[in-house]
Order: sequence, then C-alpha cells, then structure tokens
Amino acid sequence: MDLLPVFYSFICIFGFIGNSIVIAVLCLQRDLKTVANIYIVNLATADLLFLVMLPFWATYYAFGLNWIFGTVMCKISSSLLNLNLFASIFFITCMSIDRYMAIVYPLRSQRRTLTQAVIVSICVWALAIMATFPTFHFRNTYYLKNLDVHACIMDFPEKHYSSWCVAMSLVKITFGFCMPVTVIITCYLKIGLHFKKSKGPVINRQSRDRVLKIVTAIVVCFLVCWLPFHLLTFLDVLTRMEIIMDCKIETFVEAALPISICLAFSNSCINPLLYCFVGNQFRKNFRHVISSIKRLQSTNSQHSSSRKGSDLREMEPNRPKGNATV
Repeated sequence: MDLLPVFYSFICIFGFIGNSIVIAVLCLQRDLKTVANIYIVNLATADLLFLVMLPFWATYYAFGLNWIFGTVMCKISSSLLNLNLFASIFFITCMSIDRYMAIVYPLRSQRRTLTQAVIVSICVWALAIMATFPTFHFRNTYYLKNLDVHACIMDFPEKHYSSWCVAMSLVKITFGFCMPVTVIITCYLKIGLHFKKSKGPVINRQSRDRVLKIVTAIVVCFLVCWLPFHLLTFLDVLTRMEIIMDCKIETFVEAALPISICLAFSNSCINPLLYCFVGNQFRKNFRHVISSIKRLQSTNSQHSSSRKGSDLREMEPNRPKGNATV
C-alpha cells in the first residue's frame, strides 16, 4: 500500500509523456490519417483521460485512504478509470476487426473512409460512457469510523450491497473483457486461417504486416495487463455469492487485487513503448516531427535575430561621414 503512490506517479508521468507524443505524431503528420491510426489516437486519448486522474488516487493512498478532493471529484475520477477500462478494450476490438477486414477482405476494406472510423469512434465513446454511468451514480465519499477517514467508495444500498457488487463486477467482466476478447480472438484466428490458405505474394504485404504486428502487440499487452485483474474480480464474485467458501482464497484475493490493479494501470504507459519498439514507421515519423520542430525553431530564431539587428541599426544615431574642417 505504501508503494502505490510512487508507482501511480511513475505511471502517470511516463504514460502522459508517451501518449501525448503518440497523439502529436499521428495528428501532425498528414499522411498518417488512416482508419487504424484514428483508433490508436482514440486509445491514447482514453489512456490520457485515465492518467490525468492518477495523481488524485496517488494522494488518496498516500493519505491512508482519506479522500480530500470532495464528492464530485470522487465520482469523476472513478468514472474516468472505468471509462478507460471500457474504451480501451472497445477500441482494441475495433482495431482487430479493422485488421481482419483489411487482410481477409482487402477489396471490400478499401471502401472504408475516415468519416466512418470517426463515427465508429463516437459510438464507442458513447457505449463506454453508458457502461461507466453506474459508477458515476454510486460512487460517493463515506466516513469510515474505524479508520477515521472519508473514503471514496461504491455507495450501494446497504441491504443489497453484496448483490450490487456482484452485478457490477459481472458487467465489467462480461462487457469489459470476455465479449470483446472473444471477438478479438475470433478475428485473429480467422486471420491465421487466411494466411495458411493464401498463396503467393500479397500487395502491400510489408505495410499490412507492420500494422498487424502493432495491433497484435497491443492486444497481447492488454491481455497480460488486465487478465489477472478480471480473474481476481471473478474470484471475488464467487466468494460473495458463497460459491467459494475458502478463507485462504478470500485472503489471496484481498492481497493480490492491489497488485493486479497496478499491472492493469501500467497498460496505459506500455502502449506508447509498443509503438516505438514494434512500429518502425512510427519511429521514422517521430524523428520527422522532431526535425520539423527543430527547423521551425531555427527559422524563428534566425528571423528574430535579423529583426533585432535591423531594430538596432534603426536606433543608432546618424554619424558624420567625414571629419568636419573649420
């Protein structure tokens, strides 16, 4: 618990820098306006919204589970955490479907437009917000007498507290993990079968494989980071439903859940590293943006120095051309 504020701060700093660079590179380069990149930009935006809230949670744990930012920020910060959970997996699902269409049905996929991708992105954000609404409704600050703190918790009705916990957890597991992962795995299985059946060279194979590697890396990273959290959440559901009645498992879930949350949160700062190490094209575009910025700075500095020189010449008094003789 003591290391959580440090870990959250680390994730916040590096994740914010990395995702900001991703958005800047993909938005500043005109030739990078593709369907896949639109989904990547939205994924990075979802991560940024989540990372902005991490300092509040780092402070929360640093003060011993005492929420000092008020009820409104308790609702907003918790909602953005859940928004990231749903939006991330939804956009990764969109990226997987897009790769499936581009590889298995290349002619049909050429009809895709940026406008369609933007509309899909808006629908994804709408679904993620709808899935997050219960969190915004039930999150509240609550005074805990035994700890003498105002905690930011899910304030479910007291009589059916356990039932509400089970229902909310099952919604997260089903719609925020199981269903999207099923779609993703189906897409990649069909892509694999297509590769086995296809013969001969494929047009734009290098470009296709490059994007496929990036999307695959993002999917695998998401599964590694989020699977432990969802498994532990499911075990917690089974214990609350009294299907599992083992004290050792309950103790294990309570001890392992904070670690799984840290692993899940780290996904937001790992994605930019994947673009850097897996995507050669992204590194080239990043260097191009940096060189463009440097050229712009040098041009501005030269322009400002020339303006200063001209201003100084104008400020100099008129000097006599020769010595005056009497």
